[in-house]
Amino acid sequence: FRCYNDMHRSTMTTENGNRSATFASPPMTSLSMGLNTYKVSVDDMFGANRAKVISKLQQKNIGKGSIIFLKGGAALNRFDTDHEPLFRQESYFIYLFGVKEPDCAGSIDVDTGFTTLFIPRLPKEYATWMGPIKTPQHWKETYNVDNVQYVDDVEMMLEKQMTPTENISGKLLLMKGTNSDSGNTYEPPIFKSTTLNSLADTYSLFDVVAESRVHKSNAELRLLQHVTELTSFAHVYTMRNTSPGMMEYQSESLFRHYCFYNYGCRNLGYTPICGCGPNGAILHYGHAGEPNARLISDGDFCLFDMGAEYFGYGSDITCSFPANGTYTARQAAVYNGVLDAQRAVYKILKPGVVWVDCHKAAEGEIIRMLIKLGLVVPQDKSVEELVEMRLGAVFMPCGMGHFIGIDTHDVGGYLTGQPERVMQPGLKSLRTARVIEPAMVLTVEPGCYFIEHLLNEALEDSSPFVAHLNAELVNEFRDFGGIRLEDVVAITDTGFVNYTLCPRTVSEVEYVMAGGKWPPMKDEAPELCRDRLTDPNPLPPPPSC
Repeated sequence: FRCYNDMHRSTMTTENGNRSATFASPPMTSLSMGLNTYKVSVDDMFGANRAKVISKLQQKNIGKGSIIFLKGGAALNRFDTDHEPLFRQESYFIYLFGVKEPDCAGSIDVDTGFTTLFIPRLPKEYATWMGPIKTPQHWKETYNVDNVQYVDDVEMMLEKQMTPTENISGKLLLMKGTNSDSGNTYEPPIFKSTTLNSLADTYSLFDVVAESRVHKSNAELRLLQHVTELTSFAHVYTMRNTSPGMMEYQSESLFRHYCFYNYGCRNLGYTPICGCGPNGAILHYGHAGEPNARLISDGDFCLFDMGAEYFGYGSDITCSFPANGTYTARQAAVYNGVLDAQRAVYKILKPGVVWVDCHKAAEGEIIRMLIKLGLVVPQDKSVEELVEMRLGAVFMPCGMGHFIGIDTHDVGGYLTGQPERVMQPGLKSLRTARVIEPAMVLTVEPGCYFIEHLLNEALEDSSPFVAHLNAELVNEFRDFGGIRLEDVVAITDTGFVNYTLCPRTVSEVEYVMAGGKWPPMKDEAPELCRDRLTDPNPLPPPPSC
């Protein structure tokens, strides 16, 4: 196992960019939620992100005098009402500027790094309802930018910056591209100015910024480690306080409380999944139509997939455990198979490995477990042949993991020049097929799910899998639900480090459910590479549980 340890701490490859150009050096400031919450260095984080993007653009020989321009997210009302839902900033704008407020924009000079933040010009009535109106100087100092202007002056300011001369014929670099997870397109702004529209370049920027987000800086890695550790302990708190007779949403509320009350995480990275019993087989349970609203019964197995978010960066962890604190033999068998799938991935996870091969390694262990239980009958096939037949997709139809960062399913999975999506069952759900590289951060989340319609299809006479399934035993598992184990890992030059500090073995889970101390004094599964699990203080202690 290629774990990240003290010997490797100085070998992390990052892309902080070539800062040979003249960049502004404002005083160091940080963002936090007060008290003892984590401090995010504005310059080390967002200033470094800008420097990285600029360096990549300079290497592409973008014309001298070119300007990057992005619009932030807009404050919206709920349908036709005056209710304003809690705003969360657009992700690319977070990456380059770190600004949490809505209705802003920003520009960056590619030659010099000179950064202008455009802020909304608010009416005086704003102060009555929303609080004091912040001055341009406040914005400048908070976000360490070089200049602050009002957003209604954007076109005038850009025209001044973009005026071509004999030696300068820069482009106005705008974002346009498709998110390979959602299929949605990031659309560039349309200007009233014909001059700006004529200078617009919507081809050069998107892939550069998306690729920059794939490889995390040291500051990003530190924040992702922090938010994953607090998410880990929030899961432990939730597990300990979940029991038969509760509703699933009560467990969700415990997790939300722990993250917000103790560590200032007002947002979560995504809608919590608290599936118990058969709901554990619903991959993205917890949405408006299935709102974590089932009564948890004695004997249920719980699949809780939840992650905190802090200043735009999130975590994504799944724990699966028995609601009553004790595994049945059947639950333990499936659970250990999924844990072995994680171990199989960790045995090979390092730079140079293809992510698709990691997925197949996990599938192989799931199939081995199902063979041991008698659900899968190999006949004359090896496990490897069953994997290539795509039998594993019957029980693990989703991808084994994904990039994570500012978005839960972070960008960069299928950019131009990278391996294309493999259009086969299971593999087509992978959110990337890339070769693993240092400074990537991904989830490793194998699972085994007993999904009604997939089992029905696999057992049809015309199915290529029917000869390899014991229908009688498969039918006994129809109400089992599902088991998923999901960790957040960062790739190093030599292997990886597992930021997740959750109980993972059967004995660890039962120990925690019985009230045992966590994190433990001894790591009984060092192959999981939970580097800081036995650190006396992996995370500042919360003011309250």
